[in-house]
Amino acid sequence: MAKIYVFDDEPSILLMIKKMLEKAGYEVDTALNGREGMELINKEVPDLLITDIFMPEREGLETIFDLRRKYPKLKIIAISGGGRFGPDGYLPGAKLLGANMVFQKPLDQKEFLEAVSDLLGEGKKV
Repeated sequence: MAKIYVFDDEPSILLMIKKMLEKAGYEVDTALNGREGMELINKEVPDLLITDIFMPEREGLETIFDLRRKYPKLKIIAISGGGRFGPDGYLPGAKLLGANMVFQKPLDQKEFLEAVSDLLGEGKKV
């Protein structure tokens, strides 16, 4: 079973993504910010990381940049609901820093789960 970490500072979004992924058969751990998330990763590197861009204490862009250098093969999906300039201003930056895929909130469940499956090399249709 693939292990996925989800970092997001919005508890309702975090819970929704966690339940969606667990229902699809994944093992999921969560963190409310990038600092907590890095503590998780320092204990065990997951198969996939899903991280929000805007979080307190340690933002997603910084997290992606650091993890891409430390774990070049880690699969990363960046998600964002916007911020001051909207998601179009930050999601392309997340790709440039090393995210494999990016998604704007709210997430399309089918499209999102297919992307997770593709990144994990499962190739199954959801």
